[in-house]
Amino acid sequence: MLPKFEGKVHPQQMIEQLQQNNLQLNQGISCFKKRCTFVTWIRESIHKRECCFFEKGVREDVCKCGYSKTDHVDEAIKPEDFTGESWDIYRHIHEVPTDAFGDVSFGGLGQKMGKYARVSTDTSSEILYQLLTEQWKLSPPNLLISVTGGAKNFYLKARLKNMFHRGLIKVAQTTGAWIITGGTHTGVMKHVGQAVRDYTLSSSMQNQVVAIGVATWGIIHNRDTLVHSEGCFPAHYLMDIKGQGRLSCLDNNHTHFLLVDDGTQGHYGVEIELRSRLEKCISGKCLGNKENGVTIPVVCVVLDGGPGTLNTIYNAMLNGTPCVILEGSGRIADVIAQVAGLPMTQVTITLIHQLMKKFFGQEYKNFPDLSIIEWTKKIQDIIRMSHLLTVFRVSEDNHNQDVDVAILQALLKASRTSESLGIECWKRQLELAIAWNRVDIAETEIFTEENQWKSSDLHWAMFSALVGNKPKFVSLLLENGVSLKDFLQDVETLCKLYKQLPGCFFLRKLAKRVHRSCCSGKRAFTRRVRVPSGQGEMITMTHVSDEVRHLLGSFTQPLYPPSPTTNHFNMAMEDTSISLSKSEAGSPAPLREDNAEAQRDPGRDLFLWAVVQNNKELAEIAWEQCRDCMSAALAASKILKKMAEEGSDADEAEEMQELANHYEKHAIGVFSECHNSDEERAQKLLVRASPFWGRTTCLRLALEADAKSFVAQSGVQVLLTQIWCGELSVVNPVWRVLICMVFFPLIFTGFLVFRRDEVIHRETEKNEEIQTVEKVTGSSLRTNSRGPLQHLKPLGSWSRLVCLYSSPQVKFYWNIVSYFAFLFLFAVVLMIDFQPTPSAGEVLLYIWLLSLVCEEVRQLFHDPDGFGFRKKAKMYINDLWNILDVLSTLLFIVGLACRLTTELFYAGKIFLCIDFVVFCLRLMAIFTISRTLGPKIIIVKRMMMDMFFFMFLLSIWVVAYGVAKQGILIHNDNRLDWILRGAVYEPYLIIFGNFPTNIDNAGFDINSCSMTGTNPLKPKCPVLNENQTPAFPEWLTIIMLCVYLLFANILLLNLLIAIFNYTFQEVQDNTDRIWKFQRYELIKEYHSRPAAPPPFIIFSHLYLFIRNVVLCRPPIICKEFKNKLLQIEEDELLSWEALMKDRYLLSTQQQQSQSMERRILDTAQKVGTIADRLEREEETSSADTIKRLARLEEQVVQSAKALQWIVDSLKSQEFAAKGAPSLSITSTDESPDTLRNTSEKEDVSHVNARQFHYPNSKLTRFPVPEEMVPWKVSFSSYMPSYYASEDGGDHVDGSESEALDNYRNPKGRTGITGRGALSHLGPNLNVDLVLTRWQDSKRSVLEYLAVWDESQGNMALPGGPVQSADNLPVTLKRTMGKKLYEKLNAKVSKGTKVFEGYVDDCRNTDNAWVETTILNIHLERTSRTMEDINNMV
Repeated sequence: MLPKFEGKVHPQQMIEQLQQNNLQLNQGISCFKKRCTFVTWIRESIHKRECCFFEKGVREDVCKCGYSKTDHVDEAIKPEDFTGESWDIYRHIHEVPTDAFGDVSFGGLGQKMGKYARVSTDTSSEILYQLLTEQWKLSPPNLLISVTGGAKNFYLKARLKNMFHRGLIKVAQTTGAWIITGGTHTGVMKHVGQAVRDYTLSSSMQNQVVAIGVATWGIIHNRDTLVHSEGCFPAHYLMDIKGQGRLSCLDNNHTHFLLVDDGTQGHYGVEIELRSRLEKCISGKCLGNKENGVTIPVVCVVLDGGPGTLNTIYNAMLNGTPCVILEGSGRIADVIAQVAGLPMTQVTITLIHQLMKKFFGQEYKNFPDLSIIEWTKKIQDIIRMSHLLTVFRVSEDNHNQDVDVAILQALLKASRTSESLGIECWKRQLELAIAWNRVDIAETEIFTEENQWKSSDLHWAMFSALVGNKPKFVSLLLENGVSLKDFLQDVETLCKLYKQLPGCFFLRKLAKRVHRSCCSGKRAFTRRVRVPSGQGEMITMTHVSDEVRHLLGSFTQPLYPPSPTTNHFNMAMEDTSISLSKSEAGSPAPLREDNAEAQRDPGRDLFLWAVVQNNKELAEIAWEQCRDCMSAALAASKILKKMAEEGSDADEAEEMQELANHYEKHAIGVFSECHNSDEERAQKLLVRASPFWGRTTCLRLALEADAKSFVAQSGVQVLLTQIWCGELSVVNPVWRVLICMVFFPLIFTGFLVFRRDEVIHRETEKNEEIQTVEKVTGSSLRTNSRGPLQHLKPLGSWSRLVCLYSSPQVKFYWNIVSYFAFLFLFAVVLMIDFQPTPSAGEVLLYIWLLSLVCEEVRQLFHDPDGFGFRKKAKMYINDLWNILDVLSTLLFIVGLACRLTTELFYAGKIFLCIDFVVFCLRLMAIFTISRTLGPKIIIVKRMMMDMFFFMFLLSIWVVAYGVAKQGILIHNDNRLDWILRGAVYEPYLIIFGNFPTNIDNAGFDINSCSMTGTNPLKPKCPVLNENQTPAFPEWLTIIMLCVYLLFANILLLNLLIAIFNYTFQEVQDNTDRIWKFQRYELIKEYHSRPAAPPPFIIFSHLYLFIRNVVLCRPPIICKEFKNKLLQIEEDELLSWEALMKDRYLLSTQQQQSQSMERRILDTAQKVGTIADRLEREEETSSADTIKRLARLEEQVVQSAKALQWIVDSLKSQEFAAKGAPSLSITSTDESPDTLRNTSEKEDVSHVNARQFHYPNSKLTRFPVPEEMVPWKVSFSSYMPSYYASEDGGDHVDGSESEALDNYRNPKGRTGITGRGALSHLGPNLNVDLVLTRWQDSKRSVLEYLAVWDESQGNMALPGGPVQSADNLPVTLKRTMGKKLYEKLNAKVSKGTKVFEGYVDDCRNTDNAWVETTILNIHLERTSRTMEDINNMV
């Protein structure tokens, strides 16, 4: 025994360990290189800001920047450059490479990780976007959600909180959005973080919700842990909420952090400007990285908030960003929600005061009146931009009670008012909905009854939905008018789809094929044309067709015929004179002439595209659009199983196998519906040649796809039984067929029933029934009986005889008789008549065998399906019975060769005897047709496999016992035959009860053995002792025998029985299905087999050889297994199949809806809906109760005042006393919505003149709310600034000029005095010219002239300032030229004044304003002036 060695190393294990270590080392090196590259990029691109001049602040050791003295570098404490200067943030803070970046780990449950970087306030937005997308590997967003609001912790009601969390995450998850917040663990940022946390804990999906926190570096608590010059990977950040003081902790649920640094500490709001610039930069990026003009949309979501949030909302809406306000979240959000929808006249300063006091509580006392006025003006401007404002109200009773729907509806509402009009506007909205993958939004907002879409208008959307893998959108587009026929009419569209396949197994195979074809093409034509490298390697439909044909099988024809100018590769060649239309080498047969252009089905094309990428959802939608749905399902099963077989990814292969089984079930379901409806049509579907799937049949596809369940269906088996019986009826008993095979005259007596007789009999009975009904009812009936059946004639005598003996069933029985006769003759020759010179019987045996060999050769080369010789040979070898045929033939040839020689005559006979055994085993094939014995043969095959594995296990025990016994009993026996007999043969016989006698001394006989082992007929004697008795230990050999019998006879044999029993139970359920599947090949074999049995079949072989080889006649086409239908019949059959498919899908949906799981799910949803409604009604009722109580209290107070007045009046007896309070009663049923609907229309002609920011200056107007606009309204707080552009300054202090009192804006206050940017005080006249002409002589379209205004960036009417409206603006000379200007100026007097009056211009002031005259001059198309204008344009 070898000593134990714990440290032993196996070579294979050492190699595997080295390979694993090498892989880990390579991964580590790759990760290190990436990190070094990232660190280098950060140092070059990202900077921080730090103070370079220390000046004492409030405390001795703290600088005015907020950092302590120890936080400054030595050069900053004693600077030489800034001696004698005071600290200034713009001069004494400079940028240096950042020292805080990398990964941050928050620890705790789940070990949350994030990425962070400390950036300067001046960092370019493009650099930050590059950091997010390229360095941090974030996918570009389809939507940007900027969440703003209260920075301090605030309370949200549980219902609103849940809806906000659920809606925010849903919109981020479904649309692929980025969420941007302040990033700290307080206020609204904390709520966003909790929403992300809830999603992370509850979702099993791998998609990460991107939550980017843009926070101020100087207010982050424990920020020192984030600092390292080489970056932290990771930095361990501790959230210390209790010890943070005035600072804030980072929120541990955000995924990315941009920490904005301005060089100071403790100052909040530093990040606002950079965040605004970043959001604007992202909103300018193209959606989906496509140059389609659609940019990434941005939406602002507001919760709670104070005055700063109001400024954020106001600026966002001025920039065109839609805002969603959550009512009930508190403070400014509730103030805006309360006034949203009210008439502008009701949004007064008093109302804002009341709402501020109500929602801000104690904070309201600190608000100055001037600030309230400013906020009122901003709130009015906000609600005036109603297209950008959406208020989410929890109490509203509608079906869209989700924040995500409100966010997306806000974006769509904002896009409707953009510059894009008509179909372009809806196209933008649809593109956004597709990018977000929100079908619900598209259904409710875009595909409405108001919008009528053409199929061509939606082709781009269909392409985007397919490439983006959005199956629900594909269904929606198909429901709303997209025609697949129009969409895929151009092959280039389908080719583009294949070029944009996602990374999948088929794409990799397709790329290899394209590369091979290009390389082969370059080698073939290298002498003719020089092909540049890298050119021509593009996917074409020919490549797709070749790859699909490889997956389907070579028996199919190409689905997409090759282009007449290509040879399976795309080459840019100058010499096109050579024909490249040859098909790929190795193609089994050329295309038929009538199939020069293969039929295309757009549903088939889309279905195939979806199947090859293993996309179940898209494939399911496309399958419903297929014309030939059953063939499509079986073809998909074949393609998927082939790809699963060739693929190396086990998980992907399993998914393909599942999808293949799914479509096999679809095929079974459709065929069951067809068979139940009409058996004859269903059988036609099985054997019709499908023009859409390579001219193959459903039955052939099912066999190639190994769809045993499909073939095992009763309808398929009925067809196979009919083919098996030929023209004989399937009702004929076997014994009648056997009798008629011998006594064939019986077929003329009606002893056998033929199929045509059955058809004629059915038609006769049907006609008799119709005639009977006509006699009874007195009316003539017309039936839909098929014409050809009415003209069938009974079979003639010769036809009946031919039909009898050409039936596959009769052929099979004759071959059985022939095979038994062959075996009988073989046995007679071997046992009785095996002479040195072959006798007549032996010669007949050889001829008989020759006929069998010829039949095997015919079967090998008979290829009606077009498989090709390689495929046919593979199929032939895979059949067990064919292997036995080949083996028996080879043994017979070897035996015959030996038998014909004198020396090997006996050996030849032995070979032939063994061959007889093989021929007898081949006899089991005749039982495969039997429904009883056929499945049992399958079980025997499986048990034989089990037995081989068992014999390997048994041989271990046999050899172990045999060698040990032989070594103990016999000493040095050198005879190999006796060694094998003692070591293997005798232990094997012991298992079957042959008890050995040589292990016991009692049975020892010295005469039965040889002492020296020289006698070849006797075994060698065991070692003897002095008494001439065996010397081996008898007790040991008996114990060894007992142990051997215990394990071999009891344990292993019972194990074998158990294995057989398990195999039987496992296979028994599937044997019937397998037998039905294998039955096809036997039926097809005997259907194509010549009628004569061996040995007479050799004459049929001679006839076939002469006909096919010598005379080169085309093979006889058999329609039983493949039938080409007429086009009319084909269309009718496919229409009927489509109807059956719809029935199947409807029944499937009904079954799913009635399943227990679906019922439980529906019940849970209903219970959840009821609970939500009850909760909402409870909140609504409580709120209504509070309102009613408040109104009641007000009524009580008014009643008390009125009663007091009555009492006082009665006391003084002055019933007409003045000052009596009016008793105002408000109905409790009157809602704010009623008040809103009764409001008058507001005046919008004085809005631009009150914008806060005056154009082209840094001046801000004094806020003028709507109620304070008229001059007649007293406004004591009104203190506007003075501005005149020629003064050289924006703001001039001092008394106003006396001339200002002479000019007042006729529309009211504007918030600024002086003439502003206008030329003079008072009205500034402008003339806008409208030049019109008719487009054509029909005068159906009126055209007008517009010019490009570079200052505004849009088209505008030609015009400008004037001194008098009688002349055109002088500025038009520069635009139109002097000659054209003079001609048009002469026509001013003939022009028509369209409008004349005040213009709401943003340059207007209290003392200067713009008035314009719009003048229309109509020109004739043939005038000289029109020619000059055309030349100018």
